[in-house]
Amino acid sequence: MSDEQPDTPEPPQEADDPSVDELAQVKDEAPESAGGPSSGDEPNSKDKSKSGDVAKSAKRQPATAADEAAARPLDAAPAYGLAALTGMMMVVAFAGVDIWPLAFITWVPFILAVRGQSVKRATALGAVAGFFQVMIGFYWLTPMLQIFSGFPLPLCLLFAGLLSAYQGCRIALCGWLYARCATRGGWHHGLALAGAFAASELLWPLLFPWYFAGCVHNAPIFMQTAELGGPILVSLVLLSCNLAVAELVWQRWRKHPAADKRTVAAGLAVVALAAAFGAIRMGTVDTLAAASEKVTVGLVQAHIALKKRGPAVRKSLALTKELRKKGAQLVVWSEAAIPSAYNEKTYKIGLRRRVTRKLGVPAVVGGVLYGRRPNAGPKGRKFRLFNSAFMVDGEGNIKGRYDKQYLLMFGEYLPLGDTFPILYQWSPNSGNFSPGTSFDSLEHGKHRIAAMICYEDIIPEFVNKLVETGNPDLLVNLTNDAWFGDSTEPWQHLALAKFRSVEHRMFLARVSNSGVSAIIDPNGRVVVQGETFKQQALIGDARYMRVETVYSIIGNAPWWIVSALMLLASFVRRPKKKQLGQ
Repeated sequence: MSDEQPDTPEPPQEADDPSVDELAQVKDEAPESAGGPSSGDEPNSKDKSKSGDVAKSAKRQPATAADEAAARPLDAAPAYGLAALTGMMMVVAFAGVDIWPLAFITWVPFILAVRGQSVKRATALGAVAGFFQVMIGFYWLTPMLQIFSGFPLPLCLLFAGLLSAYQGCRIALCGWLYARCATRGGWHHGLALAGAFAASELLWPLLFPWYFAGCVHNAPIFMQTAELGGPILVSLVLLSCNLAVAELVWQRWRKHPAADKRTVAAGLAVVALAAAFGAIRMGTVDTLAAASEKVTVGLVQAHIALKKRGPAVRKSLALTKELRKKGAQLVVWSEAAIPSAYNEKTYKIGLRRRVTRKLGVPAVVGGVLYGRRPNAGPKGRKFRLFNSAFMVDGEGNIKGRYDKQYLLMFGEYLPLGDTFPILYQWSPNSGNFSPGTSFDSLEHGKHRIAAMICYEDIIPEFVNKLVETGNPDLLVNLTNDAWFGDSTEPWQHLALAKFRSVEHRMFLARVSNSGVSAIIDPNGRVVVQGETFKQQALIGDARYMRVETVYSIIGNAPWWIVSALMLLASFVRRPKKKQLGQ
């Protein structure tokens, strides 16, 4: 990948453009013309026009050597160092480490590094920043791949490196779009970077979704704009402050004549407005929640070992009994808390007889169903599996079912595994699940509950579809983060899930087999929260409520428009002002 700096083209000098000598002459003659022509004759309109054109052209002349040096992009070594610094700062600001105030300056090194760079170098700088962020921040990828795939450690390290490089390319896309629009296209560098950032967060597909907004999950006042534009808008609020700070740093570090006051003022104003909106809106939402129907929710965090799931049902039932005595009106179990698979045609009878009749309280429980795979080839697997959540009433009857739709690659299925069955022999720990198709909510009396399984609760567009179709008044998430070990992943998962509550102004009850289980209020605050790798019976109050928000109506439509405009701008140069004499 080339690291060549972009050439600084000399401004074209048209036939009517004045020379440097002419400009000097104009400057010397200015006092005389101000007092009147020496001959005593009144200047004609043509002379006035020429004088005005020359003065305007003087403003367009090349800057001094110092100005040109200040405007030049950074050399390769400091630029790549700053890009890597942004990647590492993101790790520290993000959930798991949680020094969230860093989010307001995390992107400053990258903005300095990428400013004025060629398209190739800007793309490479983004790739470096993204790789450092993912490889360090998602260090749990390697042990997760070992558990899920069963591959040897060297191969898992290779896959983790490749996956980190791929996930990190989202920032590479940001760098590419920025340089195409700003360096080549001539668009304002601040607007170009903000648009490139929004487009990259929307367009780049990720195996493990995440968004920069997750840095402020512990600062709810800055989460509230999510009801207007989802996590991308929250991320842009943070980025605006980074742009303002970067402008000031660039001016002082590069001895630039003056910082762009518009960028500084706009960046700081956006943050102030977002904070003001958050403070006001949180009070309004709290009032709405207080007027809504209360429900006491119990969370069953059974902490079942991944390979020894025999006592899973017994432990979960014991914790449910404990919660029932504490007054729980609704109990939620974790993902696949019932380890035995049941036939999809007769599961209601089998589950009631063996498990759900013993609950004694309405519940949402996780389990696995199996059925014969239609059109299975002679060498393919004959059965398919579903990762499901069941709505159970107070008598133990199954009243509804939801099947997970977003399956985890390599964990729950192998790409092309049905076409090449030998892949399952190479990766014996990989599952063979099929995705569900229904977005309907689970019926619970007069209420409707939207269920999400595993990492579906961190996919904003998917949850938007669930809310639009099912019209729920409560969100639940059943997951099992034990696969990732005692790492930062469970905390990152919780941080990203909090935004669904704000986007739709609903309570979220989520249970993870080994933590972190929690109840989140419609402002993104924690009502009750457990610990990791402990067996716990948690209880807290939620509310059945439904508030239609801007984001629940329009979703990511504005960001699709921004992305389309950025792609257009990346191939269309900004129109230049008319040159002198045209």
